[in-house]
Amino acid sequence: MNNIERRLSTNVLVIGTGGSGLRAAIELAEEGFDVVAVGKRSRLDAHTSLAAGGINAALGTMDPQDSWQQHAADTIQEGYHLAHPQTVEIVARGAEQGIRDLERYGMTFAREDDGRISQRFFGAHSWRRTAFAGDYTGLEIQRTLVARAEQLDVSILDGLYVTRILVEDNVVFGAYAFDVSDGTRYVIQADAVVLAAGGHNRIWRRSSSRRDENTGDSFRLAVDAGARLRDAELVQFHPSGIIEPESAAGTLISEAARGEGGILRNALGERFMERYDPERRELSTRDRVAFAAYTEIKEGRGTAAGGVWLDISHLPRELIMSRLPRVYQTMLELQMLDVTREAMQVAPTAHYSMGGVWVRPTDHGTDVEGLYAVGEAASGLHGANRLGGNSLIELLVYGRIVGQAAAQYTAGVTTSRRSQGATDRARAEVDALLAAHGPENVRALQRAVRDTMTDHAGVVRDEAGLTTGLAQIEHIVERTGDVGIHPDIAGFQDLAHAFDLKGSLLAARATLESALERRESRGCHNRSDHPDRDENLQVNLVWSPATGVVREAIPPVPEEISQHYREVSTVGKLVE
Repeated sequence: MNNIERRLSTNVLVIGTGGSGLRAAIELAEEGFDVVAVGKRSRLDAHTSLAAGGINAALGTMDPQDSWQQHAADTIQEGYHLAHPQTVEIVARGAEQGIRDLERYGMTFAREDDGRISQRFFGAHSWRRTAFAGDYTGLEIQRTLVARAEQLDVSILDGLYVTRILVEDNVVFGAYAFDVSDGTRYVIQADAVVLAAGGHNRIWRRSSSRRDENTGDSFRLAVDAGARLRDAELVQFHPSGIIEPESAAGTLISEAARGEGGILRNALGERFMERYDPERRELSTRDRVAFAAYTEIKEGRGTAAGGVWLDISHLPRELIMSRLPRVYQTMLELQMLDVTREAMQVAPTAHYSMGGVWVRPTDHGTDVEGLYAVGEAASGLHGANRLGGNSLIELLVYGRIVGQAAAQYTAGVTTSRRSQGATDRARAEVDALLAAHGPENVRALQRAVRDTMTDHAGVVRDEAGLTTGLAQIEHIVERTGDVGIHPDIAGFQDLAHAFDLKGSLLAARATLESALERRESRGCHNRSDHPDRDENLQVNLVWSPATGVVREAIPPVPEEISQHYREVSTVGKLVE
C-alpha cells in the first residue's frame, strides 16, 4: 500500500480536464494566476472529445438574420421554460467571443469558399448557427484547448482522482486526491476550486458515456463540500444508442443518420414514428423520438435484444460514406455490420445531465465560498431539453467567466485558511476503503445502481417505480458497508471505482427524489401517471441531503428575448 503523500499549493485548482476545466485554467493562466488542473483520465481523452455535432453561436455567417436574442429564445423554448433566463442570455451574448477565442488558440473550423466560418442547421434552431469541424468538433476543441494550456505552462496532472474538496467554515481551501496508477496521495491547497468533472448519465445501463466517466463525481464532491444540486431529474436520453456488444452499449449513432433520411421501424416492420409525430416523423425532437422508441420496446414491439431498427441502407452508398462516415466506421468496428446493406439495432440511451450543481448565473459560484462549477457539472442553461450544439459553447463562455471570477476571488484572499481536521477526515476516508476486505464487489454494486435507474427512472417514470427505485438504492447503500477494495500491481482502479460508486449512489438518490416531486411530463421528463404539463411546476427543483427537494422560482424572461419566441421547424435539419 502506498502511503506517500505529496503537497501542492496553487492559487486555483481545477477538477476536470475537459473543455470547461481547461478553458477556465487558460483564462486564469492568461491573467497571471497559478493554476493546477487535474483529471482522472488523459487530458486528450476527456469526454468533450466525443462531441460530434457542433458548437452554437449567432455569427450570422450563413443567415445574417440570426441574433443572440433568437439563440436565447430558441434555447428557452427548447428547454420547456425551465432554463434560467440570465444564464441563457450570458451564453447567447458571449457565444461569438467563445468562437473567436478558439480561433485565437488556432482551432480549424469548416469554412465556406470565401473564408467565412460555415454554419449548419440543427433541430429547433431558427437559423444556421452551428459551427463545426467535420463530425469531430469536440475532439478538435479539446486538442486546441490542451495545446493552448500547454503553451501557457498550465500544470495538468493526468490520472489524479479527487476524493474530496477540502472546506473549513464553508470556505474551500483545496482538495484531497490519489494517483490512480500508483496510489500516491495528494493534498492540494488552493484559494479557489473550479469543479468541472461532468454529469451523471453513466448511472444508467445504457449511456453514451464510457466506463468510469460521468458517474456523478461532480454531484458528490459538491454536495459533500456543502453545495446543492438543481434539476437532477432532467436527463436527456438520446434516441439511438447501440445495444451490442455489451461493453459498448450506449455508443451513439449520430442523429445525423435520421437527418439524412434514416427510417425507424419496430420488430413488426412498422414505421412507428408516424404514430407519435406524423408530420416530422424521424425528424422529431430528441425527447419525442426517445419516448416513441421506449414505448415501442416497453409494449412488446421491440426486437428480441430490446431495441428498434434504424435503417439507412436505402440511402446511396456514396452519401453514407461522405455524410455519415463515423456511423459506418463505428458499426463495422463494433459489430462487423455494413450499414449500407443492413439495419442497426438501437435503443434510447442516457446522454446528458441537464441538471447539476446549483450555481449563480453571473459567475457560476456555488453556496460554498471559493467553489465554482462549470460545464455539465453545473446547471441553469438547458432546462428540460438541451438545444443541440449548446453544450460546447457553454464550456467556452462559462469557462472564461469562471476563470475570471476565480481570479478575482483569489486576488482578494488575504489569509489562506487551512484545516487539519478536514484534511485528516479526507485521508481517513481513503484509508478506510483501502482497509476494506468485505465480500461485496464494487463493480457488481455499480451494475445494481445502473439496473435500478434503468428499470425505474428511465425515459418514462411513475410514482411506484420511483419509490421502488429509492428503496433499492437504500439497500445498495447498506451493502457498500461490506465492500472489498483490492489495489494490485495494475494500480488503484478498484479504489477509484469505490468513489465512483459513492457518486453514483448520491446522484441516483437526488434524481429519484426530484423525479418523484416533478409530477408532470415536460421535455425529457415523462411521468406516465402525470402525462400533462403542470404550470405550477415551471420551477427548478433544488436538492440537498439535508433539505430534500425545494422548489425554486425561475425569474421572468426579458421581453428582448421572449418577443423572439416562434414555432421552429426541424424539417431538413440535423437534431444532434
